[in-house]
Order: sequence, then C-alpha cells, then structure tokens
Amino acid sequence: MSALFDLSGRRALVTGANTGIGQAVAVALAGQGAQVVCAGRRACDETVGIIREKGGRAECLCLDFDNPMAAEGVFADQGFSILVNNAGIIRRCDSVDYSETDWDAVLNVNLKALFFTCQAFAREIFATGGTGSIVNIASLLSFQGGIRVPAYTASKHGVAGITKSLANEWAARGINVNAIAPGYIVTNNTEALRNDTARSAAILSRIPAGRWGEAEDIGGAAAFLCSQAARYIHGAVLNVDGGWLAY
Repeated sequence: MSALFDLSGRRALVTGANTGIGQAVAVALAGQGAQVVCAGRRACDETVGIIREKGGRAECLCLDFDNPMAAEGVFADQGFSILVNNAGIIRRCDSVDYSETDWDAVLNVNLKALFFTCQAFAREIFATGGTGSIVNIASLLSFQGGIRVPAYTASKHGVAGITKSLANEWAARGINVNAIAPGYIVTNNTEALRNDTARSAAILSRIPAGRWGEAEDIGGAAAFLCSQAARYIHGAVLNVDGGWLAY
C-alpha cells in the first residue's frame, strides 16, 4: 500500500519554499522520494540543506513573482510533474485607505503569477504527453472575508476559483489540480498573532483540534494530493484547519 504515496522518480517545483509552509511541503515531497526544486525570491539554502541531510534530493531556484511571468521558461525539458504554488504576500490596511499599489502587488503575486505558472507547467505536460499534479495553496480566506486584507482575500478566493476552473479543463488531460486551505499555522507570518495573548486565546477557542497547526500538517496534505492515492481528486480545496470551518 505504501506505493500509493510514493513520489520516487518525480520532479517537483515548490514556490515560496524558503520558510514555513513552503519549506514543509518541499521536505514532505522529498521524504516521499521526489526530487524537489525549491524556488523563492531569496535563496532556499536552509530548505535544501534539510532535505539533503535527510537523504533527499533538492536544489535552489531564484524566482521573483513580482513578475507574474517569472516561471514562463522554467518547465521546458526539465521533467517536472509536480507543481506546488505556495508563494504569496499580504498587505494590511483599512479598506477605505487601501492603495492601488498594494492591491496590484498582492494580486500579481498571489493570483496572476499562480495562474501563469500553472499555464507554463501544463503547456509542458501537454507537449510531452505526460501527467502531472498541481497543488495551489489557498487559505481560510478563500471562504471567509478577513479584516483589513481585501486584496489578500480577493486573491485567495481567486485561487480557489482558478483551481476549480483548471481542474475542469485539465482533469481529462492528465493533470490533477487541487488546493489546500491552511488554517492558523505556526509560521513566521503568524508570530505576532500568536504572541498576542488575547487574540491567540480567541483563535484557539475556535479551533476544534485545540491547537495551532504545524507547517508539517500542510506538507503531508500536499504530498498526498500529489500521489497516486489522490488520482481521482480534481478541483478540491482541502481544508487543513483543525476543524475551523466546521465549527
């Protein structure tokens, strides 16, 4: 049965792989045998080091999704069959004061770059007659509104929609397209929130699992969605949130 989850012989690109969720996803894929290219606007040396220390195979690739077309030439003749779109940014401000500059920055990285990276990946898969798996990192704010993050919320709603749209087009052509919606996860991005005693307590009281999620919880879900065990899963947005949305 273990072969269902085996990713040996497959080559994966994970964006935003230098820390947090992206790092955990890269490590999880490598742990199942994939060769992982860890992409980020900054070097992913730490992630690559962790993977190699565990006996896995990994390398770095610098990609800055301030340019939404940054991955346009990445996939040609490189043998990729897994893509995890994790790179993203967030800008916080009252909606009445939110700037066009911040809006465009967030949508360019979180949504436009994600779509055109999926497109470049799929074009190569179709050209070579192969099969592949795409996992997009969505959010609880793919379903909820959030506060003071209008562009981020719009982008993550868009990620859920693009995931379903691409699944409709590509399922019969050999590409599984799915997404993961992480809940409240222990990462650098949530450190201030976790250090706010009152806010952290309020969040924990709303999570049926009674704890913050770990980045590894997302990594395991991503490895599953890239495996043969998920071969008939298309267009799903998998909530990995400790039960938050079920509460």
